Amino acid sequence: MKIEKNRVVSIDYTLKSPEGEILDTSDGREPLQYIQGIGNLIPGLEKELEGKSVGDSFNAVIPPAEAYGELEDGLVQVVTKDQFQDPEDVREGAQFQVHAGQDVRVATVTKIEGEQVTLDLNHPLAGQTLHFDVTVKEIREASSEELDHGHVHGPEGHHHH
Repeated sequence: MKIEKNRVVSIDYTLKSPEGEILDTSDGREPLQYIQGIGNLIPGLEKELEGKSVGDSFNAVIPPAEAYGELEDGLVQVVTKDQFQDPEDVREGAQFQVHAGQDVRVATVTKIEGEQVTLDLNHPLAGQTLHFDVTVKEIREASSEELDHGHVHGPEGHHHH
């Protein structure tokens, strides 16, 4: 069976920066399960996985446009400290979730000057070329319920978003 749209795929993966720093890995955890072709994964990785079979291992180099997007200047905002629930928790490098319309974005505090806090709402991996080492572990047809819900119903019952 090959990887194609609406199939459930389990992969082991390691994500590295261009410098070779490990950013994320399934090593030591369960493989990542996702449904191919419906936007569970970044587009560049889905494209690379399409047509692969169980046991295939490959390295994918994915440019920002097919990963988490380019850095957008418009997503950098300056707010004042009093807009935070816990102003004393605000420090450079802190990350928290903000709701932007329908989206939940991760905001990273990039600079603090007095009461002025610079927030970057770009995805932490925006603007980065991503290097994935991937091994395909399992492929199966998705159930109609999984397709309705748009994500895998695993035995563990926790959701990866």
